[in-house]
Amino acid sequence: MKVSYNKLWKLLIDEGMKKTDLIDAVKTSPNTIAKMSKNENVSMDVIKRICEYLNCDVGDIMEMIPDNGGNISEEK
Repeated sequence: MKVSYNKLWKLLIDEGMKKTDLIDAVKTSPNTIAKMSKNENVSMDVIKRICEYLNCDVGDIMEMIPDNGGNISEEK
């Protein structure tokens, strides 16, 4: 499965925030945000801090996408 943080980037736009603002707000490194920009895995601690800061749920900032683009149950 792949991870996508597109929801987070849209939420930042809606909040009028830049990625650098998020780095400062959740006290994370630019490298972590760079990984998220490439839809790479980051620690749940970072995800938790982002959700707490933005007062949202995990599903509001990221989503899991099956590698085949289809339904998860099709992989069984």
